Amino acid sequence: MGIHSTKSEALHSTADATHHLFEDWFDPIEKGVRERVRGFIEELIEAELEEALSRPRYGRAAPTGAGNAPCGHRHGHRSRSLMGTFGRVEINVPRARLKASEGKTTEWRSKTLPAYQRRTQAADALIAGAYLAGTNTRRVRRALATLFNGAIGKDVVSRVWRKVQGDWQAWNHRSLAEEPIIRLILDGTVVRVRLDRKATSISLLVVLGIRDDGQKMLLAVKQMGGETAEAWRSVLDDLVGRGLRKPELLIVDGGAGLEAALAAIWGDVPTQRCTVHKCRNLLANAPERLHDEILADYNDMIYADTPEKVQKLRKAFLRKWRLRHPAVANSLEEAGDRLFTFTTLPASQWKSARTTNAIERLHEEFKRRIKTQTVLPSAETAAMLFWALLASGQIIMRKVDGWKTLSENSSASSAQLVDVAV
Repeated sequence: MGIHSTKSEALHSTADATHHLFEDWFDPIEKGVRERVRGFIEELIEAELEEALSRPRYGRAAPTGAGNAPCGHRHGHRSRSLMGTFGRVEINVPRARLKASEGKTTEWRSKTLPAYQRRTQAADALIAGAYLAGTNTRRVRRALATLFNGAIGKDVVSRVWRKVQGDWQAWNHRSLAEEPIIRLILDGTVVRVRLDRKATSISLLVVLGIRDDGQKMLLAVKQMGGETAEAWRSVLDDLVGRGLRKPELLIVDGGAGLEAALAAIWGDVPTQRCTVHKCRNLLANAPERLHDEILADYNDMIYADTPEKVQKLRKAFLRKWRLRHPAVANSLEEAGDRLFTFTTLPASQWKSARTTNAIERLHEEFKRRIKTQTVLPSAETAAMLFWALLASGQIIMRKVDGWKTLSENSSASSAQLVDVAV
């Protein structure tokens, strides 16, 4: 006996079950609003046409030479289908011919409902927002089926997403000359995308800027094959070419490629190595039984409340771990003074200056949103999606801690760190 059930049939059965579940949920408010939408849209377009013709419908023509003489004539209606957050409606759009030069006429075009528009901007924003929230194209269709009466398909979601590309391209080429950026946070993240029909890991290189008012802003997100010096140099050259000013502080994760690219462009700019990344490096150089002790000593040093205490505990850490486990002490010394650049700033800024956590949080939220998609369709889509989550307000960045003191000219910022030779 053959088996007739298939995966496709199962999906259709699930959709049908969902449809039957809600079909008897009557909402008089929704029904009343949707019935009046058609008349309201038609009234808007009629009012626009009356203004263009300088007379109401069935109004008499003004005498020749009068200032309010009609500039055209009506010639019927045509039916248009429009889908909005109110669902799909069929409306009658008036047609008219407007007088032009040399006695000719041109077809009147409504600005309220442009030619070929099939969805309202609010509907497109809702579809794109559902996609950005971490829903793939198939699930968007199912999630919005009730709202749009089943009129949303994969192709519609894809077309809406392509409309976002125009804003993405404009954002990538915007000038940065007027942006008062005083700090940069740079880091990369790995995502899986489809290249040549195969799932491939690529790096997204992200640059976050801090304005002089403390507001964080995304400056660049580029898809690259890895975090090499050449890849980072390409990103930085693009920012400089668009007018980015020389920053006052750089916050980095310690990657060799990024360090080399920054040294070639802004070698004299103070740099802060991320203390969280360095902590991971220390633990990676020690057996697990020592992790708790290393972490306790490291946190005591990094989170001390004065520069003097930080330096005192730094010496103690090196003395202890040179004897206990030299690889740990060597890893700390590798970072050098750049791990403690934050101590030259006002204490209120230490929390935001000593780590790349601002970008790490964006990475985590980005990966949470794309978890349902597993593999993104292309490298370009990955970078654009990262940007769109911020541009659409799905992810909101607040000001950095200690932003009120960012404008202070601290004499300590140019001071040398205490000699730590032991």
